[in-house]
Order: sequence, then C-alpha cells, then structure tokens
Amino acid sequence: MKKTPMILQLALILFCIMAIPTAILTWYSGSQIIQNSEVAIGESTLAGLNANRKLNENALANLAQDTSRLAATNIFDRIRSLETYDEINANYNNVSLALSVTKELLNLNRRVDGVYSSYFYLNDSDYVFSTDSSITTLERYESIDWITEALEGRRGISGVWVPRKLESGENVVSYVYPLNRLSSTTRGIIVVNLKESQIGKYLHATEIGDSNYLLLDSDGKVISYNDHSLLLSDGRKLPYLQEILNQESSEGYTFHELDGKRMIYAWSRSAVSGWWNVSWSSMDELMIKSRDMQGNIILLTGAIILLGTLLAIFLATWLSRPLRQLVRTIRSKSDLGVVNKNELAFLDMAFKRMQEEEESLFQLLQEREQDTRSLAVHRLLRGEIPPRITEAFPEVGYRVVVVSIDQYRRYVGNTNVETRSYHRYLLNAKYESFFPEGILARSVYHNDGCIVIVLNFAPDESGEKEGLIRQALEQIRDQSLELLEHSVTIGVSDLADAPERVALRLFEAMEVIKRRMINGAGSIMYWHDEEDGSRKYLDSESSERRILNFLDAGELAGIFKELQSIRSQIASEENISYDNIMFIYYQLMGATIKHLRENHISTGRMVMGRGNVYSILAAMDTLDELEEYLHGFFTEIVQSLDRSTSETNHAERIIHYLKKNFREEIVFEDMAKEIGISYSYMRKIVYEQTGNSMIDFVNQLRIEKAKELLLDTECSIKQIAAEVGYYNVQSFNRFFRKYEGMPPSSFKSAKSKSS
Repeated sequence: MKKTPMILQLALILFCIMAIPTAILTWYSGSQIIQNSEVAIGESTLAGLNANRKLNENALANLAQDTSRLAATNIFDRIRSLETYDEINANYNNVSLALSVTKELLNLNRRVDGVYSSYFYLNDSDYVFSTDSSITTLERYESIDWITEALEGRRGISGVWVPRKLESGENVVSYVYPLNRLSSTTRGIIVVNLKESQIGKYLHATEIGDSNYLLLDSDGKVISYNDHSLLLSDGRKLPYLQEILNQESSEGYTFHELDGKRMIYAWSRSAVSGWWNVSWSSMDELMIKSRDMQGNIILLTGAIILLGTLLAIFLATWLSRPLRQLVRTIRSKSDLGVVNKNELAFLDMAFKRMQEEEESLFQLLQEREQDTRSLAVHRLLRGEIPPRITEAFPEVGYRVVVVSIDQYRRYVGNTNVETRSYHRYLLNAKYESFFPEGILARSVYHNDGCIVIVLNFAPDESGEKEGLIRQALEQIRDQSLELLEHSVTIGVSDLADAPERVALRLFEAMEVIKRRMINGAGSIMYWHDEEDGSRKYLDSESSERRILNFLDAGELAGIFKELQSIRSQIASEENISYDNIMFIYYQLMGATIKHLRENHISTGRMVMGRGNVYSILAAMDTLDELEEYLHGFFTEIVQSLDRSTSETNHAERIIHYLKKNFREEIVFEDMAKEIGISYSYMRKIVYEQTGNSMIDFVNQLRIEKAKELLLDTECSIKQIAAEVGYYNVQSFNRFFRKYEGMPPSSFKSAKSKSS
C-alpha cells in the first residue's frame, strides 16, 4: 500500500468515505422505515383495539347502571310477599303489580341495543318475571341453576357478566345482579341477556382489512368471535393465544408467522372485567407501501454511489497537488533516506521525526513545571527525602499539624462529592495563609477527613513562634467551623529537627487526635511523651453484669445510670488510653449480644439491622457520641422485648373474641377498637397465629360448628345456616363447599352412610 501512488489512495479513500456511509445509511434508513412502519401499524392496531374495548365496556357499563337503577326503585318491594305463582294470580291487584315489574324489565331492554331478554327471580319463589315469557313458573322457564355458580366469585355489590348459550340456541352474555341491602329490602336476582352479536358489532367498530377480533373472559373462554362454532370454547387453543394470555402486560402487540404469513397480534385486557380483547391482521398486506419505498431507496443509492466514484477520482487529483509539491520541496532540502515510497509514506516519516523531537521537549517542560511543593510534602509524609529539599523547606525545624473533621461520617452524609472537593481546595489554600512570615506552611489532604499541614521554621528560645502557631491554629479551628458547619479537632506533633523525622511526627499528630474521645470535639492538642506503663487499665465487668440484669428487668433508667457511671470512670482517669476506652465499649456490646442469644432472643432485627455495630463505635469521636448511641441501642432492645410480650397477650384476646362471637356479624374495625389496637395490626396478629385471614378464620369456625349440627341434630340446612351466622342458604352452601369440597347435604349423607 505504501508503494501505491497517492492519487489512487486518495481516490479510494474518498470513494469509501462516500460509498460506505451511503450504503450504511441506505440499509439503516430502509430498516428503520420497515421498523417504524411496523411500530406505527402495531400502535394503530392497538389503539383501534382499545377503542373497540372501551366502546364495549361503555355499553356494558350503561346496561349495568340501568340495572342497578332499576334495582334501587321500589318496584320489587311491592311483590316481595308474593312467594308463589298462585298468589300472583289470586287477585287483580297482585297481577297488576306483577305486570308492572314485567313492564320495567321491558323498559330496561329498550335502553341498550342488542338485549335479547331479561328476567327477575324473587328468592325462594316458584316463578320468574321475564320479557320473553311474561310471568311464568320456574318449571316452564329455562333453568336458573347456573346463577348460583356464577355468583360464587362475585366481590362487592356489583353484578357479574356470564357468557352462555340459551336453550333457544341464542348466544348471549348475561348480566346477573343480585338485589342487595343498599338498594332494596327485597332479595332477588335480575338477569339481562345481551346478544353476542351486539358485542361483536362493538368489537368490529374500527375493523380494517382482514382483521379478526376475539373477546375472551379472564379464564380464556371465547365470549364473542365471528366463528360461532368456537363460542364458549377454550380460546387458548387458537394459535399463539396461550402465549398472549400469559403476558404480564395488560396490553400490547407482537408478530408471529401463521400459515406462511406474517401476522400482527394485538391484545388489551380490561381493568374492569378482566376480559381479553384480541385482534390479528396480515402484515404482508399492511406493509406493501413501505417495502416499495425501500426498493426505490436502494435504486437511488446505487446511482449516488456511481456518481460518487467519478467525483472521488476528480477530487483525489485536485487535493493531492499541494501534497506532492510539499514532498518535492522537503526532498530537495533534506535527505531522510526514504526510497521506493509514495508521498504519504515520505510525509509520515518526516512527521515522526518531528514528533520525537516534540515529545522530548514536552517531557523536559513537564519535569520543570510539576508542582514540586505538593510532591515534596507527600514524599516527606511517606518518610522519603525529595531532591532539593532545602528549596522547598529551607529551615531546620518541623512540626506536623493534623486537622480532623469531627463527626466525619455525618459530614459525608450531609455533603456530596463535589462539595467536599471544593471544601478541601478552599481549606488547603486558607490554612497556608493563616501562618505569619517566618513560618512556612504546606497543606495537603491526607485521608478520611484529615488535612495535614507541615510547618517549617527556625526554632527560637523565646517561644514567640510557638505562640504565633497557636494563634494560627485557633483561626483554622474557627474558620473551619464557619465553612464546614462542623467543628474540627487539631493535633500537633512534637518538634522535629530533621526532615527524616517528619513521618514519625505525622504518627504523633494522628495519635493526638485520638484524645478527642476524652477532651471532646473542637480541641487543639499537643503531643507529649508518655511512658506506656503510666497508663492505667480500666475494666468494667461489674457494670456489664448490672446492665445485663437491668436489661432482663426492662429497666432503662438503671441501664442509663450504669452507662453514665462507665463514662464518669473513664473521664476521671487522665492517662487512660484510647484502645482501653474502645475495648470497654466493645466488651459491653459483645456481652449484650451474647446474653440475648443465650436467652434465645433473636438479635437480627434489634442488633444486626443496625449494621456493623463495632464499626459504628469505632467511627465515633467522643464519649458523648458513644453514650448517645448506646442509649438508643438499649432503648430499642427493651422496646422490642416489650412488643413481643404485648403481641402474645393481644393474640390470646383476639382468638378468644372470634371463637366467642363467630355466629354474629363481626365488624372488625369495631372489634379492634374494643381490644385497643389498630385494625391492620390485628390482621397481622391473626395471620401469624392461624395462617389465615380473619374472614377465613371466622368462616372455618362457622363451618366446623355447622358440621357438628349436621351430624348431631335434625335441623334443616336453612336453620343450621342461620344458627352459625349465614343469612341465606346460598352463602352457606358456597362456603361449605369451599372448605369441605361438597355441599352440606352431601356431607350429612356421606357421614350417615359411614356410621
């Protein structure tokens, strides 16, 4: 390639610059057109499906509202006492009342398009009021046994929608609405049969092309479909329907292959009824225009690439002319020893020579311009002696000052990274300016909220400079408090007379900072030599035993008094070490945790939930913080132990109350007030004690009592239902079947045969 003439190389480069991006752009734009078209079609299909779903929901909601309004009238109260068909026909007045009910049902049919029929059944009667058979006995009318099963899963006071096929062969969706205490004192059921064909009209309101629309209930049963042979069948057996119904999203669309065609499937689940609206259409027909556009773009791209090739040759010739002239000039003035190379290779060699010279010059400048002052300080603190040390630190005397931010964990929690960086920059600049002439100060950030200041000065016997240093340190303390809104503790090392001892002086200053535990935050402390043997060792074993005894008794006041005693004993010992102080509190914490576990008390929520308690103690600066933390620690333990005892007492009272009053209609909120706890807390206790909700536990008590009455008495099912707290036989049958797997009558027969 280096021997290829520069003109050909430039022509090839220009061609690639134009042709490759053009080809990539063509491919990308074509794929984006197809992708965006599919997305637009998918969203349009989904929008149409949602529109159809809302139209259907509105129609069903209107019908449900009309039914509930009819139930709220007093029309049914007039015939509440007419329990038999013969009583209706006993006199003209009864017949007139019955006909008025039929008339209202007819009016209900006329309010919504597509209603096939409707009827009303009075509980425990032997007849129905219907719009298709007027007033007739149950024997002459279609069976209404399906109503009990339809109402089993009902929640609240609203009705339920049930897709089914009438005895006449008509497919309908029936709205079953039981009268309730809020709307009427009469007990009965209104049933309105809406034609499946009317629902199909709503589903096809925005139909485009060969789209297919399908309505399924929450269990996958087909409610409406243009193929009536599949009505009321399992719709999940249709292609891809099972996969769609398993989607977590309530609406969306997807693409699948069906019979060699690419199809778009859209689905939308009703938040009101849980029904699924599904549609599918052929993408091949919908994408014809997009694919034609993609083909035209490819042809146009080919023409552009051809013209670009000719243009690249022309531009290569024109652009390379100045470079060829430059190469001729350089060759005439210098000999780089480059032969059998094209113009670009020659220029590359020349530029490399220039780059090498520039890098050597830059390296020299970088060495001169580096911050020798900061580098010298860091090396001194590490125990290294930097070159030309006397230029950075001309005097023989050194002191190391450590400025430590008090309650550093709290400071970090209240400030972000950018703010802390700004504080470090500002403090470093200010600290150096606080020291007067004759005292050289170099400030650097060390770690964990510590700024180290290396002071270099000529010692004097008068102590004047030491006084000036003290004044500067007080300024540092005050200015730091104003800027950080946190106090700082300052530790000052002993005097060093050689740079080799600066690292040791840093250790001394860091050790001085630990005296903050006794002296408190915001102190300025100096290092002074101490013999290790002069430090007294304290042991708080007796206080630990007393604290554990108070903990068993739940006496927080006694615990706080012992903590104060430990703190006073520590504060009274002038030579106690930092390690001894931390050992005392570590030992107390460990003894407490061990005592709880030996007494089989879980420490997970009370102790481990607070994080690593030993790390938290180690991060504290003063005895005040330690004592405050331990106050909260022991308070939480005592409160947790009290809660455990309280929960046991409440559980016994709740279970006793439910077993005593399960036959009554219990209002759980009032029950909670009577016991003296919140309703949510009472539910939690019952679930933890029984493993069931409160309603399930009450129903289980009722069913167990009902089983005894079925076996030991001759009472009727209706009498037993009332005895155990159910107001109607239907509810009693439903709950008995739920917990025993069979109706009460079958249970009694089975037990009688086995005995």
